[in-house]
Amino acid sequence: MSPVRLEFGMDAIALTRTLLIVCLFGLGPITTDLYLPALPLIGRELGGSVADVQLTLSIYLFGFAAAQLVLGPLSDRLGRKPVLLAGLLVYLIGSLGCLLAPNISSLVLARLVQAVGACSGPVVGRAMIRDLYAPPDMARILAYVSSAMAIAPMLGPVIGGWLTVWFGWRANFAALLSIALVLAACAWRWLPESNAHRDPQATSPARIVGNFRTLFADRVFVGYSLCFGAAYGALFSFISGSSFVFIEIYRVPPQWYGASFALAVLGYILGALMSGRLASRAPADAMIRVGGALGAAAALAMLPLAALGGAWLVLLAAFVCMVGIGLIMPTSSGAALVNYPRMAGSASALVGCTQMTLAASVGLALGHAYDQSPAPMALAMFACHLLVLASHRVLVGRAGVTAASPRVDNQPGSKPS
Repeated sequence: MSPVRLEFGMDAIALTRTLLIVCLFGLGPITTDLYLPALPLIGRELGGSVADVQLTLSIYLFGFAAAQLVLGPLSDRLGRKPVLLAGLLVYLIGSLGCLLAPNISSLVLARLVQAVGACSGPVVGRAMIRDLYAPPDMARILAYVSSAMAIAPMLGPVIGGWLTVWFGWRANFAALLSIALVLAACAWRWLPESNAHRDPQATSPARIVGNFRTLFADRVFVGYSLCFGAAYGALFSFISGSSFVFIEIYRVPPQWYGASFALAVLGYILGALMSGRLASRAPADAMIRVGGALGAAAALAMLPLAALGGAWLVLLAAFVCMVGIGLIMPTSSGAALVNYPRMAGSASALVGCTQMTLAASVGLALGHAYDQSPAPMALAMFACHLLVLASHRVLVGRAGVTAASPRVDNQPGSKPS
């Protein structure tokens, strides 16, 4: 009997695996977003300033970025599945440390450990998609994965707000610990090994340097990576700043802040779904340009809207901004990876490292620039969208997806894909 065919031409087994990859992608954002409503409370209970509490977000992103540079090449050498399972074990240790943290410094350190483990989900998941899908399907799958993945940050603050109100801020980390346990069990049971081209030399210093040199030398890859990273920087500007803007400035209760955050994330889902629907009909570069312009205009409009007063006006501008981000992120990440099937782990790691480094830098700047107004958040979102447009224009230009050099993946013993 032939397997039942479902959406996107998948059978039931393939769809189950894809949904599991979606959940692994979602581990990163939900680890960031679940405890957002608790940030002001954490500062009060652990005696930390706004900048100290923001550091729990930024250190997470710096750790996430750096660890990918190790886990990506490791997955090219050892396979995707063992690296993923080891990463989930590290994540469990970090989550336990967050749950038991006695002070703000301990929480920052535990968040760093948590980040090292959490990055295994997206870096391995992105490489698995490159392993399993042909280039024409990859952008479409990444778009739908991105839109489905947005459910995690959409629901995370809602659930986290109620957990904080009912049980205190530590309950958020108990929930993350439970989620990771379930994901590890499911990945061990149902996720296959997708790396059919393991490279025994992938973790040698010479090969790592050579792979990254090749990637950095490809200006189109660098351009798309910066587009992806800058778009996430705009998203993270909202993630890291919105709890203080809505809860402290507009006096939105923590349990309702999550609902406000979810409405903004609906914009991202809309943009990602649009990019998926248009992937086979509209040029990727056009979607990146439209998304960048739309996001920049909405972020700039947030300043006068904030001056008029009212959380809903700021939320409306954020929603439009998120639509632009949803158009940019899946499109640019797929374009960056399309010509790197035999170093997908390293390419995915570098894309992710760019993403998290830019976001962490934005988070640190916002923590110190916070002035009891929405202006720093809005200006950061505007600057990130300008970086999207500038990176695409200067580095990608008119070349587009097809300009990535065909020689980049010619490792010894490899065959053309």
